[in-house]
Amino acid sequence: MRLKAPHPPASAGPSLSPLTRGEGISPHAPSPRLRGEGRGEGPVRRLMDALYGFCVVVAGGALVLISVVIPWGVFTRYVLNSAASWPEPMAILLTIVLTFFGSAACYRAGTHMSVSVLVRTLSPPLRRIVEPFSEALVALIGLFMVIWGARLVSTMWHQSIAEFPALSVGITYLPIPVGGAITLMFVAERLLIGPPLQAGGPAPH
Repeated sequence: MRLKAPHPPASAGPSLSPLTRGEGISPHAPSPRLRGEGRGEGPVRRLMDALYGFCVVVAGGALVLISVVIPWGVFTRYVLNSAASWPEPMAILLTIVLTFFGSAACYRAGTHMSVSVLVRTLSPPLRRIVEPFSEALVALIGLFMVIWGARLVSTMWHQSIAEFPALSVGITYLPIPVGGAITLMFVAERLLIGPPLQAGGPAPH
């Protein structure tokens, strides 16, 4: 004999959906803000992710080239006894690229050098006051890089490098204002929609 499931009483009202009952919802699921939903945060977050990936690729490529150029200069000097003149200035130019694009990427990822001992000793209300202040200081540094870096590029634009006559000195200094502008965008991202998920700080709720 097969038993039939009892029907709910008529007075029980409409049944609740699994979403209303809270079934299938993980307590650790990220909030809509962390997922980049609402107020147009999704496109902004994706744009910043793409910009961050660009900085990582550029800085990583510069580091790889430096690791190739320097050994070649050593090889030509001590093995071939005929030192090449271009590896050293090339390494310096690549270091500029690595420094300013890499610093912007490290800032967004939360892996930049920082002294947080004093901040960790503060109470949560004071910490919420100090953290935007520190972001404002980073923004000032980025603004300084943009303004004075652009002036440096403009001043040195018509000068050339002896080892690379076709290369303008101003072009080699472009990573300074560009890196500063990217850093400003990352600061704005943190202040407007919060830090990205890969950042070292605690995620907002």
